[in-house]
Amino acid sequence: MRPHAVLCTFLACAPLWGLPGRPLTDGGAPSTTAQALPPSEPPNVVFLFVDDLGWTDLGCYGSSFYETPAIDGLAAEGVRFTQAYAAAPVCSPTRASVLAGKAPARLRNTDWFGGRRPGPLLPADYDPQLALEEETLAERMRDGGYRTGFFGKWHLGGEGFGPLEQGFERNVAGWRAGSPAGGYFAPWTNPALENGPDGEYLPERLTADALAFMEEFREEPFLLYLSYYSVHTPLQAKPDRVEHYREKKRALGVAEEDLWGRERRRKVRLVQEHAVYAAMVEAVDRSVAALLTRLEELELAEETIVMLFSDNGGLSTSEGHPTSNLPLRAGKGWLYEGGIREPLIVRGPGIRRGATDDTPVISSDLAPTLLELCGLPAAPRQHLDGLSLAGLLREGTALADRPLYWHYPHYGNQGGAPSGAIRVGDLKLIEWYEDGKLELFDLARDPGEQQDLARARPAQAAALAARLQGWREGVGALMPRPNPNPVEAR
Repeated sequence: MRPHAVLCTFLACAPLWGLPGRPLTDGGAPSTTAQALPPSEPPNVVFLFVDDLGWTDLGCYGSSFYETPAIDGLAAEGVRFTQAYAAAPVCSPTRASVLAGKAPARLRNTDWFGGRRPGPLLPADYDPQLALEEETLAERMRDGGYRTGFFGKWHLGGEGFGPLEQGFERNVAGWRAGSPAGGYFAPWTNPALENGPDGEYLPERLTADALAFMEEFREEPFLLYLSYYSVHTPLQAKPDRVEHYREKKRALGVAEEDLWGRERRRKVRLVQEHAVYAAMVEAVDRSVAALLTRLEELELAEETIVMLFSDNGGLSTSEGHPTSNLPLRAGKGWLYEGGIREPLIVRGPGIRRGATDDTPVISSDLAPTLLELCGLPAAPRQHLDGLSLAGLLREGTALADRPLYWHYPHYGNQGGAPSGAIRVGDLKLIEWYEDGKLELFDLARDPGEQQDLARARPAQAAALAARLQGWREGVGALMPRPNPNPVEAR
């Protein structure tokens, strides 16, 4: 057994095997204690990434309908962030920011790869792959002596830009598509995934392959990057688990008129009671349970850091409207909090246990964080938009105040429109690119973004808008432009 291994879990599916949850405790106010030294031996990293998982889709984040005992238990043993953000409200840009440690606007990866929906504006151009010139987290860890394996959803480029070209020595199921080709039950039509027996369920298959990788390299430092396709559409789950949640839904007795609200032109779900989606979340949790159990069996649990994250907010305004992000506003495809605020849980050696942390952090922070936790050299020229959270995770060392930025110059499938945002302290400004309208919110008092303060505080709104514009210019952000043949945004 090697000393010190790191497991990082980025949410993507729900429990398949289930572990009992434990009550959370408050970690208290951040301290200013000096940062602990890195482990003397390289830790393992298991990085689990959930697709489309909303901020309130877990029991430890407030859900009473979805059942996530394994993930809740993980939170009880580590640090649970309440204000963690995706760098974009859709998948590919956030995924690029995680591996590259840069903002999507700087990478020119601002939309999901394949998206190009017109409206009154023509959306900004973007590069439909993560550039090979970027030094990814996987490349950095591979060059530092780690075995690297990728499992699941890639969606960061097609042929020549896949996991094997970006630092992973093994790839299972990762290719250009952003949803599971052929659905969640075998046979699949994914060229990077060998078919199993008919009816095999994708989260279980990916978990089995990930467990085999972990066992194969148990004596070496490894990066296991499990990027679930779940809980992305199509909405498909095992029938017995769906029936379990249908019974639970019937017991809720929610009236149809109480299920829906409006977000501009879209209806938005207000209640979590979608049985198929709940079963998909459970499948992710069961996968997490299986991984944690195997770490115990391999005597690696005390040596492993677990990080859990999602790539954008829950899908609430389109494509089946399967979840609700309340008390946050809107969901996937929007720069309101419901579209970008994510669950983030980190557990591991030297990391605070049972802590809840309110520090605003963003997905571009994750690569420099993992490198420092693993004792690998920093990459300051690469990680231009991310900060290491290692001191925050170990001792609660407060981060320096900094603004967070977003740039989404596109029309989303879910109803969002070209926009940008900046958060400074508790104030958040959204700028809508079609007409320049500004919205200003105080997230401490109004996390649901219901009270627009832009007219009441015009000087603050203007100052934040100027900072947002200056940041766009500094990173070379591409902007949408007038559409000579405008169409109504849908």
